[in-house]
Amino acid sequence: MKTLTRWSNTVMERYLPDPYIFVAILTLVVFLLGLGFTDSSPLDMVVHWGDGFWSLLAFTMQMVIVLVAGHVLASSPVFKKLLSSMAGLAKSPGSAILLVTVVSLIACWINWGFGLVIGALFAKEIAKKVTTVDYRLLIASAYSGFIIWHGGLGGSIPLSIATADHPFSGIMGVVPTSETIFSTYNLVIIAILFITVPLLNRFMMPKPKDTVSIDPKLLEEKIVVEQEELKTPASRLENSYILSMLIGALGLVYLVQHFAAKGFDLNLNIVNLIFFIMGIIFHGTPKRFLAAVANAVKTAGGIIIQFPFYAGIMGMMVASGLAGVMSEWFVSISTEATFPVFTFFAAGLVNFFVPSGGGQWAVQAPIMLEAAQTLGVSYSKTAMAIAWGDAWTNMIQPFWALPALAIAGLRAKDIMGYCVFVLILSGIVVSIGLYFF
Repeated sequence: MKTLTRWSNTVMERYLPDPYIFVAILTLVVFLLGLGFTDSSPLDMVVHWGDGFWSLLAFTMQMVIVLVAGHVLASSPVFKKLLSSMAGLAKSPGSAILLVTVVSLIACWINWGFGLVIGALFAKEIAKKVTTVDYRLLIASAYSGFIIWHGGLGGSIPLSIATADHPFSGIMGVVPTSETIFSTYNLVIIAILFITVPLLNRFMMPKPKDTVSIDPKLLEEKIVVEQEELKTPASRLENSYILSMLIGALGLVYLVQHFAAKGFDLNLNIVNLIFFIMGIIFHGTPKRFLAAVANAVKTAGGIIIQFPFYAGIMGMMVASGLAGVMSEWFVSISTEATFPVFTFFAAGLVNFFVPSGGGQWAVQAPIMLEAAQTLGVSYSKTAMAIAWGDAWTNMIQPFWALPALAIAGLRAKDIMGYCVFVLILSGIVVSIGLYFF
């Protein structure tokens, strides 16, 4: 395993470009595939790209806030002390890898946005305690927990089809979570991944001579708050604990009301609000909070620039019909027994170009649900096969890794050599779960 991972890391270091270069190349690849496999003209593909370019603008802002608000919360004295105490549980490089993976899996099963940020923040804190652990593998382990999100409590597809009047209710009706998230085959897949992914990450630990420790600059990361000698009314407000506590109380009251009225509805906006309100409270004064925000925003450049390009790729995939062509090919080679597995593979392929659970469901559902009806396969299992495919190839898709990489101060090529093996393991586990259970 050490030999394989060393080879994989070498290949990724040599051939995997910066995520922006990756998305630029992916844009051209989808453009050419659209010309070759659909009836779209070059001008049509350009129009599809341009029309879709800003379609993820709201989501891009949500992801920027996930990153910034998570960073702000993590830099607060109270939260740093909490993370530091938890990190103290890791006594060796091996236990550090296991602990980070398990925490990330649990957090991502609860909510993907929460898990994506908390996993990276926790891994960074552990790296400060256990300096002999390989920092690349530690962050890869934190990101590997993301594999489980679409089979968990925050899975967008199973939650969508459990809602009355969802877009495909006329075909499949309302599907309760007992048939998706809490179905036997899904729980078996989850359980196996909870056991095998931490062990896999542990087995991938490099030899001491190949270990890359955390950059000392990350250990010295501090937030500088400018001090003013003049006590003006404005400066008193900037340093007012009362103002921060009042805003914090406003947010806490809303959160209590939200959960009381809607139950455990931990959507991305609520996660962001929790991070923001806790950050405001834990930093104490508006001035310290704003200094933390200014420090955190520096890491958001990759998301701001790259996400519109992924939206353009999605526009070409959907409007040209290329996503449908890919899905139909997998349907054409399926039988009743193999259909869930091939649906999983199809979703994994489409996800590489359309890295959005909701967007992918909208594209693939009409094709896959019709095929499921023809082959006599349950709609709920078909939906979960798409959900797992959407989560699966995230392990080698830089789109979702960007927030974690920004927090960690690493590049995609630093962790993808490890993530390839998580992709292989999870692909085998999910395929077996969908076929035999």
